[in-house]
Amino acid sequence: MIVRILGEGQYDLDDHALDALNGLDSQIERAIESGDESMFRMALEGLLAAVRSSGTHHDPDSLDESDLILPPPDATIDEVRELLGDDGLIPG
Repeated sequence: MIVRILGEGQYDLDDHALDALNGLDSQIERAIESGDESMFRMALEGLLAAVRSSGTHHDPDSLDESDLILPPPDATIDEVRELLGDDGLIPG
């Protein structure tokens, strides 16, 4: 699976990493629903850190399409709210 962090690049992740990412995604959703900026910031940072630590950099010269697109670390709660689908940022 290829995950893009906007403004940063793509990472290759094994499909089994989705379980951990889904838990962090749920925290982001809860923070957005409650309007808790500090919980949102902590959850977003955790999600992006998990992608970075679980994945390896995807070849920057590759034209491969991303399977998931995540917001940049400086995204606001309102910007991420607009990106959320029915399943959050990470489907499943």
